[in-house]
Amino acid sequence: MFIKTSKLAVAAALFPAYSFAHEQHHDEHEKNSIEKIQVTASRLGRIVTESATRTEIINSEEIHEKALMRPGNISMLVAETGGVRVQNTSPALGSANIRLQSLYGRYTQLLSDGLPLYGGQSIGLLQIPPTDLANVEIIKGSASSLYGGSALGGVINLISRTPSDEFEGEVLLNATSKNGQDVTSYFAAPLTDSISASVTAGLHHQQEQDLDDDGWLDMASYNRASVRPRIYWEGDNGANLYVTVGAMTEQRDGGTAENATMPGGNPFAQTQDSLRLDTGFIFDKPINEVLALNVRGSAMQQDHDHVYGTINEGDNHESYLFESSISGYTDNIAWLVGAAYQSEKYQSEDFAAFDYHYEVPGVFSQLDYEASENISFSLSARADWHNEYGTQFSPRISMLYKPENWTVRGSYGKGFFAPTPFIEDIEDPGLSHLEPLENIEEEHANTASVDISYTFDSVETSVTLFSSDVENVTELEVINQQLTPSDKNVRIVNAPGQSEIRGAEFLLRYRWNNINLTGSYLYTDASKQSNSGIGRVPLALTPEHSAGAVIMWEEHGSHLVGFEAYYTGTQHLENNPYRDKSDAYWHLGLLGQITVGRISYFVNAENLLNVRQTKEDSLVLPQQAPSGRWTTDIWSRNDGFTVNAGIRIKFND
Repeated sequence: MFIKTSKLAVAAALFPAYSFAHEQHHDEHEKNSIEKIQVTASRLGRIVTESATRTEIINSEEIHEKALMRPGNISMLVAETGGVRVQNTSPALGSANIRLQSLYGRYTQLLSDGLPLYGGQSIGLLQIPPTDLANVEIIKGSASSLYGGSALGGVINLISRTPSDEFEGEVLLNATSKNGQDVTSYFAAPLTDSISASVTAGLHHQQEQDLDDDGWLDMASYNRASVRPRIYWEGDNGANLYVTVGAMTEQRDGGTAENATMPGGNPFAQTQDSLRLDTGFIFDKPINEVLALNVRGSAMQQDHDHVYGTINEGDNHESYLFESSISGYTDNIAWLVGAAYQSEKYQSEDFAAFDYHYEVPGVFSQLDYEASENISFSLSARADWHNEYGTQFSPRISMLYKPENWTVRGSYGKGFFAPTPFIEDIEDPGLSHLEPLENIEEEHANTASVDISYTFDSVETSVTLFSSDVENVTELEVINQQLTPSDKNVRIVNAPGQSEIRGAEFLLRYRWNNINLTGSYLYTDASKQSNSGIGRVPLALTPEHSAGAVIMWEEHGSHLVGFEAYYTGTQHLENNPYRDKSDAYWHLGLLGQITVGRISYFVNAENLLNVRQTKEDSLVLPQQAPSGRWTTDIWSRNDGFTVNAGIRIKFND
């Protein structure tokens, strides 16, 4: 088995974007066929069902459905995956990050075709449209051995669609009942026998919304435009080159509505203007029958202009990656060794004390060993030499056992994260009241999981047990309760003890004719040492129980009808004067689509129960917090019942 797939695996590992297209470009809707999806996030590109490293896949059908619900960004696409939570980090602007198995969102590495094109800021999640995605790969738990310190909590790899042998394209037009509009497009075509290209573009608008008429905007307004061309070249000798360039600009306005004031008597506008430019490339070339060379690199620059009431903050974020590796295989072993250089730079126009420039050279390796037809192992390790936090070693081991219809996987990994000022509690208020970082140690985590799956006929079931211990977690500490414009009232410290996360995921999938049913449940026990050092307290914004169910009836080329129900249990809250524990709530949605020829008409209703946090309590604090923040955390929905509708026009057969 291993020798038959090794050449394809090596090629896929070295050139993820291009290789995946050839895996996907077949009749994925044949009822009796089994789709073999090549995963690339684990670097050696095994078939997902044969990889010892557990990689969850959001396939093209799910992406198509979620794009109808939220065409402007990928938040809903990943949020409705088991063990994945999209957490709001700024109620004023709507920023959010992705938490994998309840680990902090800053530990999640977001990649595009294996390249870090989007930076690490939370707002980036809301600026990526799903228009050009072929699938999404998710590795939960520490992946620092594969991608360095930015992947302490796991990896989400967005795999783009690639051109076929003929011209193809689509345009999607969408409007919402909350006065939002989206226009997205994707076009791809071969240019010559060896070169093909694609381009994705989007225009997005949202009008500000004060749903409870309290003078504070529950939904920020924004205007955003983005474009991303891609070029693919395939040489006669097996060499491949992939190049992409991206540009995005956005103006986002939140805070108080016009003529409204905060409890202190003054207005408080909160805005962010963003400009992001990025580029990346992947080149691979076979050296001989069993060896291949890969070189990849990326560069990203992002400029922000923030306004927090009367305070202006301008900044610049830059990140760079250059990496080279060689891979090969024997009868039952595939391996990869490589070296990388990563750079992350931040410069503030107004608070230079927070500037940093991290430079991290490193070496990495991965070994996949097939011990027998049913047993295989994956070992990976990485050594990084961080210019601020010294030498870091990150190992990971995974095992796969496949007797008949059963699949058993286990993994254990360790990793690190280099602290920055941009923890979740600083995303919203900014840097003006934060003391410069001093004596902060790097954050470390040990993660482990066991996954047991059983498949029979049209039924797939799985149970996953997971565990994470995180040391030196950075958190916000108040040093001065009295807020004054010139004082530094808060500082970032390493929390005492460790955060401990234990949990279990349950998944059931059933397919009957054209009907798909998916059910999931997540139990989480997450805690940290109390500030007094005695006993433990729950992690904030981490529901103990959550569950979901989706039923979808789809006749390809004709119609689609879907219903979804998601339950979120109670959550422990911090720094909320109105309550210590949230209410549980349900989110219900209904989707319908009719296709006539090349045109699809769709309508989607979200939050059918009209759940909105501000129905229970005010989002605005009675007085401004020492950090400068004016709002509580978002623990529920805050948009209310919303309907969106539109059309999707395809330009290929």
